[in-house]
Amino acid sequence: MSREDLLARRAAAEAVVAEAASLALDFFARRGALGIDAKRPRDFVPEADRAVERRVRALIAERFPGESVVGEEEGGEAAERYWIVDPIDGTSNFIAGAPLWGVSLGYVVADEPVVGAVRAPVLGEALAGARGCGLARDGVPLETGARPPSLGLVSLGDSADDHLPAMIDLYARLRRGGWFVQSYHCTSVAMLFAALGRLDGHIQPQTTMWDMAGGVVLCREAGLTVATRRFETGAYGVWAGTPAVLDVARPD
Repeated sequence: MSREDLLARRAAAEAVVAEAASLALDFFARRGALGIDAKRPRDFVPEADRAVERRVRALIAERFPGESVVGEEEGGEAAERYWIVDPIDGTSNFIAGAPLWGVSLGYVVADEPVVGAVRAPVLGEALAGARGCGLARDGVPLETGARPPSLGLVSLGDSADDHLPAMIDLYARLRRGGWFVQSYHCTSVAMLFAALGRLDGHIQPQTTMWDMAGGVVLCREAGLTVATRRFETGAYGVWAGTPAVLDVARPD
């Protein structure tokens, strides 16, 4: 892909996510009146999820007619190149009225995210990025200088499909390595925080492409090391952080 194409898609992703986040924020303000379904225990789908995803699909169709879109709620086919959206990442936080939720959009080529945008609307935080093109915030290129000194904080994402003994071991390794470990129950916001330098990294051995796609790009463009793995089940793992974090947390 050319630099011009990547920059155009970064700008488009940022604009789409901003509009989708505004819609999601409207739903958040009246979340008590929303209908909520459950895909499985502790995996909830408020009607806001579907409405926001439909809006994202419509906005992408306006800008890139005919391009494939995969969404958490309405599915889709992952082509060689496709957009992927998590309309409300951190759904449990959203339902509970907590601010740690976000809208995430990625553009994937050959199973690798190359464009991403994440917005946490309650927090007023957002970034967009494209491979080799750096980061932008609200359309303005963001200078990424030296990272701030480590605060000794990392986030560890969990999943209903985690192997619990392995997660306990990972937590212990991080603590022994000198990090305090937090969990936000929202992959995209955790990776946004890592890209902004508020965490040394985000580790999540079991996740999905729609959860991590936007954040993978942000973390890479922020200068973090990012490793991903796809499993036979179709699930993914992501290890994003400073070299010191990955030395401790990266799988063999």
